[in-house]
Amino acid sequence: MPGLPSRLNTNHAAPHIVVVNEQMLELLESARRAASSGAKVLLTGESGTGKDIVARHIHFNSPRASAEFVAVNCAGVTESLLESELFGHVKGSFTGAYRDKVGKLQLANGGTLLLDEVGEMSLRMQALLLRFLENGEIQAVGADTIRTTVDVRVISATHRNLPEMVSAGQFREDLLYRLRVLHLHVPPLRERKDEIRPLANAFMEKLGRHVALTDEAWQALDRYRWPGNVRELQNVVEQMVCMAVPGSTVGLAQVPQAVRTSSQSVLPARERRRQVADDLYKALVSGDYTFWEHIYPALLNRDITRHDIRELVRRGLCVTRGSYRSLLELFKIPPEDYKRFMNSLATHDCRADFREFRSVGTDVANAPRVGRVSLSPLPRASSGADRETRDTDKAASGGGVTRPVEVSPRGRSSCGVGRPRGPQSTTACWTMA
Repeated sequence: MPGLPSRLNTNHAAPHIVVVNEQMLELLESARRAASSGAKVLLTGESGTGKDIVARHIHFNSPRASAEFVAVNCAGVTESLLESELFGHVKGSFTGAYRDKVGKLQLANGGTLLLDEVGEMSLRMQALLLRFLENGEIQAVGADTIRTTVDVRVISATHRNLPEMVSAGQFREDLLYRLRVLHLHVPPLRERKDEIRPLANAFMEKLGRHVALTDEAWQALDRYRWPGNVRELQNVVEQMVCMAVPGSTVGLAQVPQAVRTSSQSVLPARERRRQVADDLYKALVSGDYTFWEHIYPALLNRDITRHDIRELVRRGLCVTRGSYRSLLELFKIPPEDYKRFMNSLATHDCRADFREFRSVGTDVANAPRVGRVSLSPLPRASSGADRETRDTDKAASGGGVTRPVEVSPRGRSSCGVGRPRGPQSTTACWTMA
């Protein structure tokens, strides 16, 4: 890690944390400040980075340190069992419920609850969790009444991108706001290579056997990108220690083949896609590539994926603040190709939701302005004789004759005035013959 992702034997033991990286030192300092308050915390980062260690660090530096720290893996339990795991159940509420069970929320009363992989919750479970966060009330599965109210600090952790899940309709936006009062991001191990050797030595001490590694072996560990992060490093160290001959030095041959044969240029799929989208975006904006001659044919030939195009569109929408029409200008696409561009994105499922890139201020500023025509008041009603006399006087003076023009309830009038307000109303405007 930020620490050793070891399984602690007791919830009353503070985690042992190994930190030398400046970025991680700042993260732990932010975690200490967050611990002093009772605010909810959202921890994000790739799997194996040590989010659970940061959660324990927050708990044991908070006023709730003497109470329970309870962790629940939302991805490892089905929806029906997760509800029972969190809220408990009463006897006979479902098949197999032979006795009453106290939920994790009640067990963590006065302490801290870690919801690991909260992004894997179903929408129904998200609604139940949101209700609990609002009032702190617990109703066990199968119970007729609310049993009790508990005081629990909730810390959530996930490797998913929750804002993207909100845009896709897979995560509740109101729940995200409740969970993300404080947000801490744990960086992957490849972004803090200076912690590889201290962590490896700490894992050896934990195993009770300290073996020496050659420079070639250390260099292989430094070159590897560690997609499994700290958890993978722990497994690799354990393998080398177990297979090492007592009293000998571990060389490059004893390093796992997947680690020693890896190349620095090999990127994980997620990072490769991010790099491809960045390269495509720079080429389009600079004018080196055009969408119809280079990008779209590459998609049809499967040289790039739909995800690459979707990430390219997202980068453009971030600049245009959600405007697809402005995206044409940014990508040097002719304005008359707007429908063709949108149909192509829809055909290959490459469209991104524009709403997440727009703010309230942007909507108001870019909203089309509606011009209102100021009309003069209609002349007062008069008898037929008065109207005939007035028309005769105007004709004699060279003026036109005023005649009423009826406006159709459906459509525009002949004088260019817009559709009337009421769906069935009929108004009149006046023109000069």
